[in-house]
Amino acid sequence: MSYKSLLTILTATETAAAPLAQITALAEDFGAHADAFCLGVDRTQTGYYYAGANALVLQETLVRAQEEAEQVKAQAEAALQQAGVPYGTDSGVAQIADLGRHVARQARFSDLVVLGKPYGPGTRAEAEPIVEAALFEGRAPVLVVPAEAAPMRRPKTVLVAWNESIEAMTAIRRAMPFLTGADLVRIAVIDPPQHGPERSDPGGLLAQMLSRHGATCEIDVLSKTLTRVSDVLIRYAADTDADLIVMGAYGHSRFREAILGGATRNMLEQATVPVLMAH
Repeated sequence: MSYKSLLTILTATETAAAPLAQITALAEDFGAHADAFCLGVDRTQTGYYYAGANALVLQETLVRAQEEAEQVKAQAEAALQQAGVPYGTDSGVAQIADLGRHVARQARFSDLVVLGKPYGPGTRAEAEPIVEAALFEGRAPVLVVPAEAAPMRRPKTVLVAWNESIEAMTAIRRAMPFLTGADLVRIAVIDPPQHGPERSDPGGLLAQMLSRHGATCEIDVLSKTLTRVSDVLIRYAADTDADLIVMGAYGHSRFREAILGGATRNMLEQATVPVLMAH
């Protein structure tokens, strides 16, 4: 079991370095093909001013988006060619409200999508909808890489966030190439329920399943000593020198996550190591 088709989606030269470094590292390790989809984004909200705009204004925004796409494509080609991995590049232009179908078309034929963090300094408005489109419309696992983190090779220690949810299990299945190649998989269970099928052995069945694939597992039952689950996971990842966090994405509705915050959003804002998510 391995990743053979890797994809990154790039929209700006200033945020492309981290995902490009990560995708080339994984392509080398897994003997995979790396694709870079370089998308120029028209960030204007045409619905607000379209009636008063003339063709020259609209054309200017499209030309600017096309120029950005070509610039980031040249950056991607240089990085991938230098790495010497099999690669392909493509470019296009889309309005920010129409990103979903373009991203989904690319993501659904990929084993893993590598993206930069969608929140934080320097990120653009399209970063969040690109992550969500890959997850929900492309149905692909997404590896989100912090700009400050060194490119991850096959991780030695993986922290798996386990809460018995469908989303968590989906992420675990999609992360199997990382889990089976790691020296240690830590299954983190935060405040397990006192009533339920796993109350007497939280994480036990998951550890059994992963061990049959050759993974070495430890189960860590943690207390929610911080307000947010994501903070507990991030702190524990640092304490255990985890190279990767695996978790399900958006257990609540995306609207609720956006308004109130949640484990997924907070993790993507604060994580200092790569995070693999699936839904």
